[in-house]
Amino acid sequence: MAEFKYEIVKKLGVLSESKNGWRKELNMVSWNNRDAKYDIREWSPDGDKMSKGITLSEEEITILKEILNNED
Repeated sequence: MAEFKYEIVKKLGVLSESKNGWRKELNMVSWNNRDAKYDIREWSPDGDKMSKGITLSEEEITILKEILNNED
């Protein structure tokens, strides 16, 4: 498997924390030295390990906000 680089550019918030200390976070993450995108995934307590997650562009996060704002 090819190596990849990541950098958490900005921590935006914690959505939840499990009993074992893993935290589901919303962050701005740069993958492989590219522009940072919004990223939702779980991180280990020490921040060295991560789960699978979802990465959203600025356009996608704007659409998601609109969808959530229109939800009753």
